[in-house]
Amino acid sequence: MRIFENENLIQRNFVSNPEIVLTEDMIRGSVSYCYETLDMIDYYLVSRGSGKLSRLLDKANLSSIIGNLLCSGLEQHSENHYRCNAPHTYPDLLAVDHDLPGIEVKTALRRNCPKGHHPKPGYYLTFRYCLTDENGLYHDEENLCDTVTFWEIKFGYLNETDFCCSNTSGDSGKTAVINISSLNRMPLLYFDSKLVPYKHSSTKPYHGFN
Repeated sequence: MRIFENENLIQRNFVSNPEIVLTEDMIRGSVSYCYETLDMIDYYLVSRGSGKLSRLLDKANLSSIIGNLLCSGLEQHSENHYRCNAPHTYPDLLAVDHDLPGIEVKTALRRNCPKGHHPKPGYYLTFRYCLTDENGLYHDEENLCDTVTFWEIKFGYLNETDFCCSNTSGDSGKTAVINISSLNRMPLLYFDSKLVPYKHSSTKPYHGFN
């Protein structure tokens, strides 16, 4: 069973902004909700002789489902500060107080940068995950890794210039990827040093460690 380890939360970087309510309990609750829901889906699929969800979907669709589950978990644990917006509508989380801004939730696998369809300024909460075994451990053997486990969570305000846009021939559509330099600057809320897919040490941490 994966464990969302509380000691991996970076308390100093949690938001002290009167516009935004974002607490450790909200992060823990959203991730726990996501894990528990995926586990229930996987249990049913395996009991029917299928593979886990991560083996049935391409990674873009998997990341989209993960994002939707995280939003639901955040809504449930926000103490009525946020509610989920309509699907494919910016931002993903609307503040119940209409005078306050919402939050866009983005996910990505391993070292990929989270992306959307359009570069829009606002507050972004990003989750990057690995595929691990059911205990949250990473293996070089791909067949052992089919369980979503988060290694990084970041939060910050992004402008349009923080995105790299593409609409080239052959794309599935317009994409706006968060620049790696901008992502690295975003305050780190959660970090699992056992799963980080970059070279990382106490003397030379990866660029996004802050």
